[in-house]
Amino acid sequence: MESTFNQRDEVTDFIKANRELFEQHLLSEAVNVASKINEILQKGNIDLLKNAEKLIVYIVEQQEENLVAFAEQEGIAWAEHSLTVAFKLEWIQAIRRTLWHFLNKYDQLHNRFSDREEFFHLEKRINDQVDQFLNTFFLTYTKYKDELLNSQRKLVEHLSVPIIPVSATVAVLPLIGMIDDYRMHIIEEKILMDIARLKVQTLIMDLSGIADMEMNVISHFQKVLSGVSMMGSNAVITGMRPELVRKMIHTGIAFDQNAETKGTLQQTLRSYLDNEVAK
Repeated sequence: MESTFNQRDEVTDFIKANRELFEQHLLSEAVNVASKINEILQKGNIDLLKNAEKLIVYIVEQQEENLVAFAEQEGIAWAEHSLTVAFKLEWIQAIRRTLWHFLNKYDQLHNRFSDREEFFHLEKRINDQVDQFLNTFFLTYTKYKDELLNSQRKLVEHLSVPIIPVSATVAVLPLIGMIDDYRMHIIEEKILMDIARLKVQTLIMDLSGIADMEMNVISHFQKVLSGVSMMGSNAVITGMRPELVRKMIHTGIAFDQNAETKGTLQQTLRSYLDNEVAK
């Protein structure tokens, strides 16, 4: 194919010279996307027609590095602006069909692809490059989306671990809902960082919103309490529910080695704050 497809500059010039016809045919091939072009431009600053021409040049002129880089760029842009991937798939397939349509028109005018073997070589190479673009696009899109979701999840988890200063030396951490290994790692990170940042001397952790913990989570929580002690702070546990206490009794696990346990959060706060006033 190299002998005949040295005319690739001629092909791109042919397509650019017939840009208006190319765009009309492309839009007719991608009916669903055609109605969304302006919306996508406004939402993500993505010019689909301009980008289609760029992709065609990279494919026809065998600019593989540029094609891969462009696919990665597009994957991030579509993920960042939450654009519909079904539209992207329809658009790229329409570009594929439109490119072949114009290659046929070019061949009719110049009779460049008369050899069957060379034609099938061209067919394989072009379709492989389109597929490479799609694969790279979807891998990048998925990776960026996963990173974004993990980042958002971490932010939400941090917000669900509110360490609230109630005096110059005392802070409260109310824990609510299910605690798994991932959330316990967030709790550990937040506690140790905020003890240092807020100079907390006493951290009251209220567990009244926790019905149960798995054994591995309880074990991890023990280590967190040890970390609180190593940071020079006193850990106080309040509001432990009967179900959790029963599990700890039967497994021989207790928090009292690294933490003081008390009844309700309200009683404990009143006690600590009254002591501070008395001082």
